[in-house]
Amino acid sequence: MTDSISMLKAILDPEFIKECDTDSANVIGFFLPDTYEVYWDITPEKFVRRMLSEYKKFWSDEKIAKAEALGITPKQATIICSIAEEETQNRAERGVVARLYLNRLNIGMPLQADPTVKFAVGDFSIRRVLNSHLEKDSPYNTYKVAGLPPGPIRIVEKSTINSLLNSKPHNYLYMCAKEDFSGTHNFATNLSAHLQNAARYHAALDKYLKNKK
Repeated sequence: MTDSISMLKAILDPEFIKECDTDSANVIGFFLPDTYEVYWDITPEKFVRRMLSEYKKFWSDEKIAKAEALGITPKQATIICSIAEEETQNRAERGVVARLYLNRLNIGMPLQADPTVKFAVGDFSIRRVLNSHLEKDSPYNTYKVAGLPPGPIRIVEKSTINSLLNSKPHNYLYMCAKEDFSGTHNFATNLSAHLQNAARYHAALDKYLKNKK
């Protein structure tokens, strides 16, 4: 029944943000996609607090402990998973990708995540991130700013968070689209192997574009 402006005001209400013990950049992380039973005339204020209640149910003591074992907080897990979801549409890969960014974070390596640059620029339709995009002055540009961005770059699915929390350790630091255009990725632990993966992908892409003419 409510309108979008009223809902946005309720989400960004300072009192609600205080209840979440967060900030405006991270409050969207408290809204987890799922099927919820609510009445059509629920007020925005009651709805956002219902979402906060569901968020607290999801982040059980067990899940919080798993996050702590990875050296991160629920807020940090949400940010990492938001990047992983933008990196791959393949849900089976998202835990691996999220763990890859966690590996970079743990060794002090810049995340250099293209999705955060698209967020900084304000255009997720960008197909190829160019050097001009990388110059964007923004705390979300992980090519210029070390560590995690200030908040998630999209609303995150529960399954992605679970994939990170239950992910197996690996040493991957790099990823590149597979040359079979399956939408999945080749992963590498070092730059040399990554460049080989990238060369195969670009060769396949050049061949595809040539045959398409």
